[in-house]
Amino acid sequence: MDIFTLFTLAVGLSMDAFAVSVCKGLATEKLSIKHMAAAGLWFGGFQALMPVLGYFLGAQFKEKITAVDHWIAFVLLGFIGINMIRESMEKEEVCPSAGVDPKTMFPLAVATSIDALAVGVTFAFLDVNIAAAAGFIGVTTFIFSAAGVKVGNVFGSRYKSKAELAGGIILVLLGIKILLEHLGIL
Repeated sequence: MDIFTLFTLAVGLSMDAFAVSVCKGLATEKLSIKHMAAAGLWFGGFQALMPVLGYFLGAQFKEKITAVDHWIAFVLLGFIGINMIRESMEKEEVCPSAGVDPKTMFPLAVATSIDALAVGVTFAFLDVNIAAAAGFIGVTTFIFSAAGVKVGNVFGSRYKSKAELAGGIILVLLGIKILLEHLGIL
């Protein structure tokens, strides 16, 4: 996987965390570096961990399904992307509280990184250095999450649904790209 594709994927995956971080910033009255760093560490850490878990899960089945691996990547990325697009068009939900304690952040970090677990499964079927890819995704998500808290605090929630929509479109397009490359069309 080339660096541009990996960067695009990392940005797409980070959009859920960015959207939640915008809400966190919106709910935070007195913003500090602690809020931004906590969001970045929780979301970036889980976005880095989940692809690794997915990779090892997918590697267990790699030998059995190599003939259809491109279809699996296409379906998983398409499903995740369409779900993100759908969520971006739903009525706005209530933002989570401003707290950055583990009881508040853990479920949010898990919820925003489930898609990264599925992407990790697709990595098992592609030529990907999982450590580098997971690190890149984690760092990208850290940056977007920390920035999201600041954006939410300054501008409010007007970018939340746009971020989810953009992330969904990116993941659908990456799924199509993987399929077309394997079929020899690209």
